[in-house]
Amino acid sequence: MTKDVVTVRPDMDIRALAELFVSKDISGAPVVSEKGDLLGIVLEEGLILQDKKIHLPTLVAILNGVFAIGEERFEKEMKKMAAITASGIMEDEMHPVSPDTPVEEVATRVIEEGIHYFPVVSDKTLVGVITKKDIVRAIAQKKIW
Repeated sequence: MTKDVVTVRPDMDIRALAELFVSKDISGAPVVSEKGDLLGIVLEEGLILQDKKIHLPTLVAILNGVFAIGEERFEKEMKKMAAITASGIMEDEMHPVSPDTPVEEVATRVIEEGIHYFPVVSDKTLVGVITKKDIVRAIAQKKIW
């Protein structure tokens, strides 16, 4: 677990966020309010989405109607692509774990669920984050957090 967590504010500019990720060599950061409340997380993927090509929803004609497939995803991606602050690309669906969560459980979730960034919360307080690098480090050191 990384205990010295770099956090960002929801109003942080996207370019500044990208520069922070590069300078700190991080892949994500918790977004916190002025009070320190955890609001969500921003990930590299959200920044990369800014340069993604636009793919329109697939239109399917059935009987006399036309239906859009993937419209909800398209709308979410468009909002993120137009974002200018961290809150615009923030993921509010977080996957918190406790400091006592075994490394094996987190590793399993990375593989099976495709989650790569876990806020570590104790008594509703952010105490760290777990990333793929933390898991590899724990394996190399043969220890848990």
